[in-house]
Amino acid sequence: MTLEEKQIEIVEEFEVFDDWMDKYEYIIELGKELPIISEENKTEDKLIEGCQSRVWLHYEVKDGKMQFSADSDAIITKGIIGLLIRVMNNESPETIATANLHFIADIGLQEHLSPTRANGLASMVQRLKMSALKAI
Repeated sequence: MTLEEKQIEIVEEFEVFDDWMDKYEYIIELGKELPIISEENKTEDKLIEGCQSRVWLHYEVKDGKMQFSADSDAIITKGIIGLLIRVMNNESPETIATANLHFIADIGLQEHLSPTRANGLASMVQRLKMSALKAI
């Protein structure tokens, strides 16, 4: 599945829900499915700055594709990073670095977050893209 196809799939999943409380519940469920970062990778250098809660991001490159794992001490944030990883996992660093993540706007995520969470979302996207640039 391409990065674009993954984004379309997420948009279609969110269209099922009528109100944002249901969408938040879905994001929380997605957070529970997140590939958890190992404790040894929960280090200061893996923390994403700019997030209200603590978010750790680890990546590896295997066979030219990026593999991400993450964790957060806030369940909604865990779901948000889970959505981002779902789109970007198993993509090439070049694809990630240049990706237009339109699904965020398409599902209305940023506009339904508090300003501090919206800043955290932007920081997460930036960190994922910077990780890809480092891997190129």
